[in-house]
Amino acid sequence: MHGRNRHGKTPSPSRQNAAGKLAALGALLLAVFLLSFCLGRYGVPLDQVVRVLLYRLGAALGGLLDRLPGVDVGPLFPLEATWTGQMETVVMQIRLPRIIMACLVGCCLAAAGSTYQGIFQNPMASPDILGASSGAAFGAALAILLGGRRQTVTLSAFFFSILTVALVYLLATRAPGKRVLNLVLAGIMVSSLFTSATSYIKLVADPTNQLPEITYWLMGSFTSASYQKILIGCPLIVAGIIIIYLLRWRLNILSLSEDEAKASGINLPRTRLIFILASTVITASAVSMCGQVGWIGLLIPHCARMLVGSNNRYVIPVSLSLGASFMILIDTLSRTISIIELPLSILTAIIGAPVFITLLNKNRSNLR
Repeated sequence: MHGRNRHGKTPSPSRQNAAGKLAALGALLLAVFLLSFCLGRYGVPLDQVVRVLLYRLGAALGGLLDRLPGVDVGPLFPLEATWTGQMETVVMQIRLPRIIMACLVGCCLAAAGSTYQGIFQNPMASPDILGASSGAAFGAALAILLGGRRQTVTLSAFFFSILTVALVYLLATRAPGKRVLNLVLAGIMVSSLFTSATSYIKLVADPTNQLPEITYWLMGSFTSASYQKILIGCPLIVAGIIIIYLLRWRLNILSLSEDEAKASGINLPRTRLIFILASTVITASAVSMCGQVGWIGLLIPHCARMLVGSNNRYVIPVSLSLGASFMILIDTLSRTISIIELPLSILTAIIGAPVFITLLNKNRSNLR
């Protein structure tokens, strides 16, 4: 009975292989997560990082338990404070919000990229194929031009990102012909329209204050990361990722030809709409929090398929883990390799383009 699951069946080799790789990627994510706390202008030893995180986590959980009637447990991990107050501030107030946001954004863009590539049967599809990023850029630029605060910029970016994809879907459903092709063409058209509008805003913006702020936002950054931003965006992000994860097996059906997919018995337009809505929400949430970040949604799904094949039951969880690790790594590099903090899109392009070219050369058969 060794090696059998609870139903008495032996797991397939491909499933065991994917599970082993996913476990390795989970360990990699944990290592990158912890090491990113140590690196920066103010270095923090790894053992102190772990102690601070455990102490604060234990204090938070103990505080929740103490609210129960008749319960008084105190901190769950009563560690001796061997760290300084400055270390705790750096770990909890500066780096932890950035790392959590980087993890969320990486998961969002990687999952959305994998979903769109499955829906459109196009390995070059990315999260901005329906104009979500262009709409968010216009919304953020407009809010900055009108003198909005950070929260206003974030909400405006999210609203226009959703509005852009809704407009694309409306145009695609009203046009005759194949729905998938219409979505791609409408996405290109509407994205170009909003990109032009953003360029006009940059043209008329104040070159002293507004234009630099717009330009920096368009290149992406986690400098404004905060627990408040995370709490605002997290519910939609978690909901969208859960929907994609639970329905990921249907992406395999959407990847088939139109006739084969219809023969499976699922409602294709409804299923496609659910995936588009979930992907749009998580993309809009991610972009509105940190600005435009390229290459993640295009590169990570290809890396995932190279590891576990084209079965989306495995591609989605692997993409989530890889996307989070890669985004944390990019954020760590952005604040450590230069005197000034580098925008995210610059690093993702510098690292992503050569890696993607290498993948193209090694896996041409997967792109046919």
